[in-house]
Amino acid sequence: MKRRVACLALALSLGTPAFAAEVAGVTLADSVSVGGQTLVLNGAGVRDKWFFRIYVGSLYLPQKVGDLAGVLAKGPRRIQMNLLRDLTADQLVGALVGGLNDNNSSADMAAVKAPMDELVGILTRFKDVDAKQNDVLTMDFVDGGTKVAINGEVRGVIPGAAFNSALTRIWLGDKPAQRNLRKAMLGG
Repeated sequence: MKRRVACLALALSLGTPAFAAEVAGVTLADSVSVGGQTLVLNGAGVRDKWFFRIYVGSLYLPQKVGDLAGVLAKGPRRIQMNLLRDLTADQLVGALVGGLNDNNSSADMAAVKAPMDELVGILTRFKDVDAKQNDVLTMDFVDGGTKVAINGEVRGVIPGAAFNSALTRIWLGDKPAQRNLRKAMLGG
């Protein structure tokens, strides 16, 4: 009898998909594939500004970690933004560039100026295509570059680990976009 119950429990657990996390009505996968490697959801939270919910930010890594150093030591990785409202390309770019400036030294910013300009170009290349509510922006660090995609459509790849580290600090640096979002993305 015990063996039957154990076999039944094993069969049920194998046939049941892992539950995804839900944050602010957005269902997030427990894992994603980036560069042929499975990444797990490290954490996710909501970016608010004043009374508006802007996006759900999530972080995927090969294994869970709780600090910036651990995140930067892992690759590949994904930062994902599930938009909760419409944003113009200028609003999105302004927020990203502001976050880069807030969390990186002048020397670091000078070193990543060309990649930052490339990111701005990727996000503004199609002026008629702004980011809409329910769009998903992913920034995958894989094979030494940052692959930027909107709704699964790759818009460009920006080479360099230094740029991706600078970009990651927007959410996880000393002056993050939002402290409670940082804490949530780090699994806290």
